[in-house]
Formats: sequence, structure tokens, C-alpha cells
Amino acid sequence: MPKQTIQDVDVRGLRVLVRVDFNVPMEDGRISDDNRIRAALPTINYLRERDARVILCSHLGRPNGKVDEGSRLEPIAEGLEAVLDAPVNYVTECVGIEVEAAVAAMEPGEVLLLENLRFHPGEEKNDPEFAQQLARLADLYVNDAFGTAHRAHASTAGVADYLPAVSGFLMEREITMLGSVLEDPKRPLAAVMGGAKVSDKIAVLETLLDSVDVLVIGGGMAATFIKAMGHGVGDSLLEEERVDFARETIERCGKQGVKLVLPPDLVVADAFSADAATQVVAAESIPDGWRIMDVGPSAVWDFTEALRPCGTVLWNGPMGVFEWEAFSHGTRAVGQAVASLENAVTIVGGGSTAEAVGELGLAEDMTHISTGGGASLEFFEGKVLPGVAALRDKEA
Repeated sequence: MPKQTIQDVDVRGLRVLVRVDFNVPMEDGRISDDNRIRAALPTINYLRERDARVILCSHLGRPNGKVDEGSRLEPIAEGLEAVLDAPVNYVTECVGIEVEAAVAAMEPGEVLLLENLRFHPGEEKNDPEFAQQLARLADLYVNDAFGTAHRAHASTAGVADYLPAVSGFLMEREITMLGSVLEDPKRPLAAVMGGAKVSDKIAVLETLLDSVDVLVIGGGMAATFIKAMGHGVGDSLLEEERVDFARETIERCGKQGVKLVLPPDLVVADAFSADAATQVVAAESIPDGWRIMDVGPSAVWDFTEALRPCGTVLWNGPMGVFEWEAFSHGTRAVGQAVASLENAVTIVGGGSTAEAVGELGLAEDMTHISTGGGASLEFFEGKVLPGVAALRDKEA
């Protein structure tokens, strides 16, 4: 069911509580990647232009219900102010008298950032009293934090019990773009799955196998599929308990006419180290004492050719240990292959895949890069996301 957005309600002059995802990477107390902040700008600016009083709330890190000085949002307020090119007020609490006074003093179009929601134990417990305290600050609730939509927290689900709740532009785009893969993809539809573990992708694979035309498997999870085909995998990370699932997946692809593309060759190393000795070997010939670290050149060729005719490509998971230069080539090559598909809809799952695309400078060439790692996975698993379910339906 489509959800109402800020364009479906009259926001003029309202106090609007906006749940954003400003859980950005930090280094030495400074923002190292502000993409999540920039992603919220369309919603913030839309509200400001209509004289709404914009009250932003977010979490940062995992303070576990206690005040953590290193997780305060003051640097986030400064970073937002820089990209918004407008003043951002910051308050050192997220509920209470100080916050209520700051909200009461707001002028139309002003922006206020509350302190880290997870300093309060009621946030992750979805405590009704805490949700009501947040709700008292505003006339309307807007969720623009897809990255936390899979969590039933007070600021993502509970507050919607006490305020009209609609989506922001980022949330709307996430739901629309990810939903298109499941509901009406431009075909052929390909899923490129990587990362270290099959277990992280089991539910996604089970869902997508009924709709994909091409399935590409790379990354460390390839080891489980190679084992399922009866080959040794050396010292590679292996989920022995998932071998049967990998075997069943191979069989399902054959029965359902899904083109399954596994890496014919791999880059292996004699240690899990950035400067380990490496060699390229056939997938069925991984030596004892060596482990999979990346896909090989023939795999890159096969993957690229399989994706070339596709109309929609969903990519989730790197092809190797891309953080280390020696093992980044497969991820880079696959990223370039996906980015070069001029007439295709290309969707990148969040988390490490989005990080890789950003580092490789390919973000602008993708149709959509999800801001939610865990949320996007659960979306493709077919699960109900509490932060989405709490929003008003279009027909309401």
C-alpha cells in the first residue's frame, strides 16, 4: 500500500518532528561521510520553504540508553548547517523541559536538532511514555530514516500512535525504488549477491529466486556454493551448515530457468592480510592453506556478460575484501559493469555495498543507492518494516 508523504498534507506553519538517519561515519569526532545528511536535505528544505518548524531527531552509534559524550550530535548539527547553508539550533536533550522551551522559541522555517535519541533507554524499547514525550513537541511526524525503518523504536514506530505520520522524500524514494524490484521490474532482472556469508542473504535469496532471471554469486559466500558443488575451499570462510541451502539454490535455479553465474576463478591468499601472498586459481582448485579473497578475472568477465542484457540489477554485497587494494579489483570491476548499463535500473543495497560504490566514485552512475543496509535486506526478504507500516496509507 503506498504511503502518504509530506506532499499529501498541509505542512504550512506546523511543528514537524522529522526522524532522520544521521548515523554517519565519524573519525576523531568529525564526519567522514555526510551522504546520509545530504540525503535528508530535500525533505528539510521542503518543510522550511513552507514555514514549518523543523525538529530533527536521530541516533548516532550505540550508546545503549546512556549518555555517551563521544556520541553527541553537536558535530552533526555543524555538518548539517554547512550543507544546509542555514542555521541549525542544537539542544543537548531529546525530550523534557529544555527541549520543549527550544521548540516553543522556534520561528517559522527554523531547524532544531535534538540530542541522540539512544541516550534515552525508552527509544530502543519503544516505550510509550518516551514516544508521547517526543510527540508533544510537534503537530506532524515525518519519517525520512529508511535505514532505521526495520526497527520498532519509539522514534520510528511508537510516535506514530500519537501524531499523524507520513513519509519524507527519501523514505518515499526508498519504498518506490526497492518496491519496483519486487513488483514490476524492467526485465531481465538480475541479483548480484556478495559479502562474506550466505546466512546473511538466505531469506533474500529465497524471495528473489521466484522473480529473478539472473543470479550472480560472488564474495566470500561463493565458498559455500563451491563446496555444495563438491569442491574443496581450502581455508576459506565456510558455513558448513549452509551447504545444503546452497545446493538447493543451485537446483532451484536449474528448475526455474534462472541463469546462475558462479565465479569460475578466484583470487586466493595464504593469510587474511592486506599484504598476503596471492594467486588466481580455478574455483575447483583452491589449494589447502589458501582462502578466497576476491573473484578472479574470468569471473569478472562472466559477471559482466551476464549483466549486459539486463533491464534491472540489484546489487548487494562486495565481491571480495574490497577495503584492501589487492582484493578490491572484483568489486571495482563489477561496480563499473553495473554503472555502465545505460538503459538499466541499477539499485545498490546499503551498508558495505553503498560504501564500496561511494569509494569507487560510481554513485552518480547508479539509479538508486539505498541508505539502509539491514532495512533493505529485510525489505527484500518480504518482511514488514515497522517504520513503514506506521505511516498513513494513501487511501487513509
